[in-house]
Amino acid sequence: MDELRRIDLNLMLSLHALLTEQHVTRAAHRLHKSQPAVSHALAHLRQVFNDPLLIRRGSRLELTAMALQLQRPLEQALQQLNALLDTGGFDPVSEQREFRLAMSDYGAQIVLPPLMRRLRQQAPGIRLAVSQASREAMLAQLSDGEIDLAFGVFSEMAASLQAQTLFDEHLICIADQASLSGGQPLGLDEWLQRPHVLLAMRPGGESEVDKALSQHGLHRQIVLSLPHWSAAAQVLEGTDLILTVSSRSAEHLRDQARLVFFQPPLHIPPVLFQQVWHRRRHTDPAHAWLRQQVMQCCQT
Repeated sequence: MDELRRIDLNLMLSLHALLTEQHVTRAAHRLHKSQPAVSHALAHLRQVFNDPLLIRRGSRLELTAMALQLQRPLEQALQQLNALLDTGGFDPVSEQREFRLAMSDYGAQIVLPPLMRRLRQQAPGIRLAVSQASREAMLAQLSDGEIDLAFGVFSEMAASLQAQTLFDEHLICIADQASLSGGQPLGLDEWLQRPHVLLAMRPGGESEVDKALSQHGLHRQIVLSLPHWSAAAQVLEGTDLILTVSSRSAEHLRDQARLVFFQPPLHIPPVLFQQVWHRRRHTDPAHAWLRQQVMQCCQT
């Protein structure tokens, strides 16, 4: 106990925020304090531990070896202390909080309608701020603490991130019926010769379709690459274009007489649609509750 008498325990909260966010301004926002106050706390912590804790590398702050050693024990100690003092627990009805989510318009179409209905009924004080970005950008934003949850199809991610599969999805092709001879699906050779639409957040992005093709030494002719699902579907009518997308996102188009749906002429493995978060948020009761609601929405 002698060591504890030397410092204000509030400094440990500041240390946790600084090590988690690795950014003084974001740590200040997390703590609801001013930036000068957090900078002063960091200076004091450096004296206590006789270590810089955070060092600048270019435009970023990185943890020192000492800080890395402190991170996990500190998080566990604060969790235990919080559990000791917590007499009420998380209550979704009274929670007042904003969560920052990142997803494509496909993800928004699948996740948001049932999730918002659930939140308005069970947790009216929870607000969602949704942004859109590439897969790589979403993962970087999670690591930097800029967002709380990311949704999409992710092949690789850092060890500091955790993922949960919400559902698996298969792909389907859509085209203008008039562009298909007799309305029949295309064989592989003809399908490869036709012009294709690629849904991607940035030009040059590789989709699950192109990954499957590359394994067979094949490639398709992409004449339009764009990030907007609604526009991608609209440009098909009156053209010879082919769009290959997740089947769930195309359900609302099936009543359009001019469009025809068919299976891709090669095997494309199902894709896993996931929600991803940083381990720093894993034990947050409100965050865990939100993840559970998302899972339940997607399962139903």
